[in-house]
Amino acid sequence: MAALSGGGTRWRRGWLPALQLLRHGSKAVTRHWKAMHFQRQKLLALTEYLPPRPAPPPRCLPRPAPRQQQEDGYARVLRAQLEATLRASRMVAVCQYNAMADEDVAALRHFLRRHDIHVKFVLNEVARPVLAQSKLRNLLPLFVCRNILLVSPEPRAREMLRVLKGVPQVILLGACIDDTILSRQGVESAARLPPLELCRGQTAAALSALPAQTCSLLQRGPAHLAALLEQHLRQLRGTGGAAEPAPGPGKQ
Repeated sequence: MAALSGGGTRWRRGWLPALQLLRHGSKAVTRHWKAMHFQRQKLLALTEYLPPRPAPPPRCLPRPAPRQQQEDGYARVLRAQLEATLRASRMVAVCQYNAMADEDVAALRHFLRRHDIHVKFVLNEVARPVLAQSKLRNLLPLFVCRNILLVSPEPRAREMLRVLKGVPQVILLGACIDDTILSRQGVESAARLPPLELCRGQTAAALSALPAQTCSLLQRGPAHLAALLEQHLRQLRGTGGAAEPAPGPGKQ
């Protein structure tokens, strides 16, 4: 520094020293510790992530107590009504029901009621327990969608098919007629059969014809024998009258 500032050789004009000392202004230090505001501390404490505790293994948990589901009273009433309907019906048909207008449903009910066939809208949750405990348990696979029941105290398969032919929204799936489970084809075959009264009359006539033929066969021999004996007696009387001599004139 003395060499640069002292009096030795004078500074040359236009000459700069090879080493220059530059002094910069002092900088403010901002890295000193400063206490965090208490509101920010509260916010960080509230939003801090707390990992969930690991769940205990299932074998360490107590066994859950079995729940006793209380039966709904309305469902019990519906099941009782369905049981009474099935018990009093000789024909029960299961049909798939698609969306229809209210007027079409009313017309369907009207046309079926003419033949003493009634439409029953039953939920599957109500129908399944009833059918599982009855003789119609084989109809359970048909209850997979929205279904309706067509019931009648008399087998009216022919009239039912005639009405359903004009209602494509109601599809016949199966039926039980006189304790016999039938498919759709079986119901159509049963509808082509003659009425039960006519079948009973034909069966009674056929059964009574056999004893009548047997009786006539048994009576033919004695009657023929009696006719031969009568003919033989006539012949004997005729020959006996011709062989007897006529009385003479002298014999009075």
